[in-house]
Amino acid sequence: MKIVVSGGGTGGHIYPALALIREIQKETADAEFLYIGTEKGLESTLVPRENIPFKPIHITGFKRSISLENVKTILRFLKGVKQSKQMLREFQADVVIGTGGYVCGPVVYAAAKLGIPTIIHEQNSVPGLTNKFLSRYVNRIALCFTEAKSFFPEDKVVLTGNPRASEVLNQDGIKGRLSVGLNLTDPMVLIVGGSRGARPINDAVLQSLGKLRERPYQVLYVTGEVHYDKVKKEVEQIGSPTNVVIKPFVHNMPQVLAGTDLTVARAGATTLAELTSLGIPSILIPSPYVTNNHQEKNARSLSDHGAAELLLEKDLTGESLLESIDRILLNNTKLKEMKSAAKELGIPDSAKRLYQLMLELTSVK
Repeated sequence: MKIVVSGGGTGGHIYPALALIREIQKETADAEFLYIGTEKGLESTLVPRENIPFKPIHITGFKRSISLENVKTILRFLKGVKQSKQMLREFQADVVIGTGGYVCGPVVYAAAKLGIPTIIHEQNSVPGLTNKFLSRYVNRIALCFTEAKSFFPEDKVVLTGNPRASEVLNQDGIKGRLSVGLNLTDPMVLIVGGSRGARPINDAVLQSLGKLRERPYQVLYVTGEVHYDKVKKEVEQIGSPTNVVIKPFVHNMPQVLAGTDLTVARAGATTLAELTSLGIPSILIPSPYVTNNHQEKNARSLSDHGAAELLLEKDLTGESLLESIDRILLNNTKLKEMKSAAKELGIPDSAKRLYQLMLELTSVK
């Protein structure tokens, strides 16, 4: 079977794609892959690193205001469709899967016009422009949140979850804790603002450091590479608490998550898939700078079910953060209730569900 995957721009679109590819490789030994992305996107680095054939096209996203740049984007889209059709014909694709980002537009559209079975995967509770556009042409739409159903044709929608959720299961949490210098006895909270970090979260943690040292739990604080040196310097001036471990980045995050009792994070779709798969309670601080405010809507899909506490960035201070952590981590009953609620929302076999959907679609090609 020859499978084309397209998705790019952010890790939230790329990591699910890679997780799905790994699942297919595990299940279908003779599967061949072609990943179509952009040269400037993160996919151009991550995909070749996984030894997956990669080809780029040049495409940009639409501006939400009237702009001459949108005319150029339409021309790039048409050129991208032409390039994609040529790549799909040469590769002899059996199915095309788009996991999000504007690069999927021309690739998946080209496949639909060639009569190749198509699937788009929507990670968020509120879809972006590209998937809304493609929903008219594709055969199936795979969702992570039931809240997204209302945006798409009902007969095409299937709830599969996020393939990344499958990859965090069966990890060794003991090794995860030890790898970052944490002990195995005290409760542990992971604070992370994404791969690049988030300055408002960093500021709140720094404000709370003086009191954190007095708490009976330990903290793994992941600053992001960009912020690490500055944060480390400020922490040293305050006096580094022994129960707080600071890292710029964690490469074995699935393992570390397996040893985590509570997570403070943004509300990206991949993060939430990992947390619910493992049943980890969370304090979610959605980024207010994303399209359609989709992170807050993602977060509410957990907080409305008791699996997370929502803390808006405008309300975030060192004091409010500390109060939220204490309210959950120092109350064993609440911690257990939130863990159970998070687990109920998880779809741990997500990669397999999406793989099965692909098989069903290609079998009736």
